[in-house]
Amino acid sequence: MRARPLFLPSALALGLTFLYAPILLLVLFSFNESRLVTVWGGFSLKWYGALFRNEQMLEAALVSLRIATTSATLATVLGTLAALILVRFGRFRGRLLFTGMITAPLVMPEVITGLSLLLLFVSLETTLGWPSGRGVDTIIIAHTTFCTAYVAVVVQSRLGGLDRSVEEAAMDLGARPLKAFLVITLPMLAPALVSGWLLSFTLSLDDLVIASFVAGPASTTLPMVVFSSVRLGVTPEINALATLLVLVATVTILVAAAVLWRQERGQR
Repeated sequence: MRARPLFLPSALALGLTFLYAPILLLVLFSFNESRLVTVWGGFSLKWYGALFRNEQMLEAALVSLRIATTSATLATVLGTLAALILVRFGRFRGRLLFTGMITAPLVMPEVITGLSLLLLFVSLETTLGWPSGRGVDTIIIAHTTFCTAYVAVVVQSRLGGLDRSVEEAAMDLGARPLKAFLVITLPMLAPALVSGWLLSFTLSLDDLVIASFVAGPASTTLPMVVFSSVRLGVTPEINALATLLVLVATVTILVAAAVLWRQERGQR
């Protein structure tokens, strides 16, 4: 009993150190003067300047942000509709098949998913003439496909725990079902929608395997550029890029948490 209070903080500290110490070292060495990423040569910001002069990496970053934003938005809409069908429509014919199709991307290996989508796009191009070559559109479709599954799971768990009596009371007072959903249910689903969007955005921005299958020569994403650069050796520019991505992710999470906290406080 005496060792238990000491064990829990120690285990927590060890776990946090294991998770975040590499990230802190990466941020530290992004300010390294030396070109060697493992040898400290003094403080400098020159690698950030070199990063912003790297047109290939900046263009790939813009393409990745565009793909991630579009895919996350589409996946949030489709995943929310799928969750509504699973929760509100009860048992219907084909429910088991529909559930399996929604959750399959969660357990499917990325190599299988990427290869199957590549074969699908090639078949569509042969028979229908669309898409005419692989590019940003095919990556968005591919990312939306597997991100929808994550959004559906998150929204379904939130929707299943909501009290439907509030929505039914609004309809008893004269609100149409669509208005009751938009005014009552949707605000209560906001935390799950934000979480699903952020999760989809992160997964899309981080994806390398599926994008490698469905991308074309003019639609190189940021993970693809980083992976090709790392194979030739890690440069301090990669550390600077990773530091900026960590900063953007941290700011996004803090803003989302603040918005959800204010909304929850207002509802209370």
